[in-house]
Amino acid sequence: MSTKKIIIIISTIVILIALAIGGYIILNKKEQENAKNTFLSYIEKINNKEYENLYENITQESKEKISEEDFINRNKNIYEGIEATNIKVEIQNVEKENGIIKISYKEQMDTEAGRIDFENTANVIKDKNEYKIQWSSSMIFPELRDTDKVRIQTLKASRGKILDRNGKALAEDGSVSSVGIVPGKLGENKEENIKQIADLLEVTTEGINSALSASYVKEDTFVPIKKVSKTNTELKEKLLQIPGIKITDTEGRVYSLGKEAGHLIGYVQAISAEELEAKQGQGYTASSIIGKTGLEQAYEETLRGTDGSEIYIEDEEGNKLKQLAKQDLKNGTDIKLTIDSEIQQKLYNELQNDKGFFVVMEPKTGELLAAVSTPTYDSNDFVLGMTTLKWNALSEDESRPLYNRFLQRYCPGSTFKAVTGAIALTTGKVQKDQEFSYTGTSWKKDESWGNYEVTTLTAYTGAKNLLNAIMHSDNIYFAQATLAIGAEEYEKNLQKIGFNEKIDFPLELAKSQYSNEENISSEIKLADTGYGQGNLLVNPIHMASIYSAFVNNGNMIKPYIDYKEDKTPTILKENAFTSEAANVIKEALIQVVENPEGTANDAKVSGITVAGKTGTAELKTSRDDTQRNTLGWFDCFTINRQEGDLLIIGMVEDANINGGSHYLISKIKSIL
Repeated sequence: MSTKKIIIIISTIVILIALAIGGYIILNKKEQENAKNTFLSYIEKINNKEYENLYENITQESKEKISEEDFINRNKNIYEGIEATNIKVEIQNVEKENGIIKISYKEQMDTEAGRIDFENTANVIKDKNEYKIQWSSSMIFPELRDTDKVRIQTLKASRGKILDRNGKALAEDGSVSSVGIVPGKLGENKEENIKQIADLLEVTTEGINSALSASYVKEDTFVPIKKVSKTNTELKEKLLQIPGIKITDTEGRVYSLGKEAGHLIGYVQAISAEELEAKQGQGYTASSIIGKTGLEQAYEETLRGTDGSEIYIEDEEGNKLKQLAKQDLKNGTDIKLTIDSEIQQKLYNELQNDKGFFVVMEPKTGELLAAVSTPTYDSNDFVLGMTTLKWNALSEDESRPLYNRFLQRYCPGSTFKAVTGAIALTTGKVQKDQEFSYTGTSWKKDESWGNYEVTTLTAYTGAKNLLNAIMHSDNIYFAQATLAIGAEEYEKNLQKIGFNEKIDFPLELAKSQYSNEENISSEIKLADTGYGQGNLLVNPIHMASIYSAFVNNGNMIKPYIDYKEDKTPTILKENAFTSEAANVIKEALIQVVENPEGTANDAKVSGITVAGKTGTAELKTSRDDTQRNTLGWFDCFTINRQEGDLLIIGMVEDANINGGSHYLISKIKSIL
């Protein structure tokens, strides 16, 4: 054979071998890819809790070792028992050995006891053109045998207390009563007894029957229906007269003030699926309790505890074989507030039948002593179990008991005249004894205002100067004063004292504003804003800080609610007004109360110096509108009160019906 023919034959053989090898490699890669897809599909189904579908991913040989029901239960009980979520795998290597495709991977998952990481291998084989996983319990955890169990041991952490300034617990983990039914003791009149229980607990008979029909329930089983306060003895006595009722103690969050501090303290409830997803990786589990509103929500990170838990593998004899994850117990931290429970309770009791708020602050330190919003809710109702009937009653109530009024912003009416007066003096645009010229109870600048006039309630004979204007609450004076200041200067000074600005406070305070637009849009709006109308809206806690400047030589004190031994105040706005301006306004506000002609003379208290300003904010859509609500305000502070000075901002709705400012004055005097 010639050399040429030999070369051709050898070349052909090489090509055929190369093609065979190439085909094998391509086929092998395709098999590996299919095996990987089968494995990843298996993991995805675990993440989606599709345990029923998992069984189809395993080999026939594996199925012969475990029934479908046992397979589903084992996977479900282990993964859900440890609250496994966010399971991720990272494939390290794929190789074929003796017809088995071996997938080496790293796996991690979040659990109730923290993150678990491990390395493992999945064996995949081709079975009738389908790729299946050779399954055993080691697919869950490498060390887990089919006869072993996965255990979780939990130590419950306590949530921190919320305390008032004197150490009284406003919120704490305590004991509540669990009302339940023992089915076998309901007696012959079962349906009638269930209806009585439903009526007393404000739940539905359908809900009770559903609980009683659960698969675990036997004749002697205690079936919990609803939690009630331990102090609700009247209700419990009525319930215990019904056959089948049993009442036991259980753990729960307890709110000592209930309605008196509902909006301020808020409440906790079970974490929602959305919250759990948002808090992923922060130690929360599906069984976690979380602050939903108020200070319970604002101080969640401080108050919450971290349950101690351990996940481990246990053998048939109950021996611990391997620890998979451990999280140490960490109890929550207590929060001590500046709130005075006595003042909080008194003011709630005064205002409980109205729509309004009270904010009380120590004017020289900024300590918030009370924050009341009415109507309100009882925080305990949410913890004990809010029934559909009660929730509907709250959410559909036209008086809006779920609405926290002291966090919002409102038209301040004439209480803002003190602020306009301070700005007028600070800017030098108006002098203390300067008099304006006008007569009667209505005025307009000129004919460019058309038919619009500023009106004031009463005429008075004294000079039209700052002192008399504040004392008699003269709208016309402050309209003219604001025009003298000018829009640009007035807006600049409002911004200087915190308008359009977020105030740092644990609860979200609505920003105060002076216009619905970027600027005050007209002379009429400017004039109206000067006496507390127009588009002016003020948050009450912000207003407390503004009024504190009249006590502190023009410096606005920052309100705070975290108790501290060092009472040194933090200045929110230094030189908000000049010292001279602030003291002039303070003296004028004293005369509003002390002078017999002052609009708040009925706020006078023997032995105490009170400075204050009344205000009625009209929420009219037009001058002829007589149907809209009006707001009654009274803002005041004491000077050298023996028990400690108080600065109080109060507002009540429906002032055109209940007497407004003077209605509030009688209530405020109860704590002065």
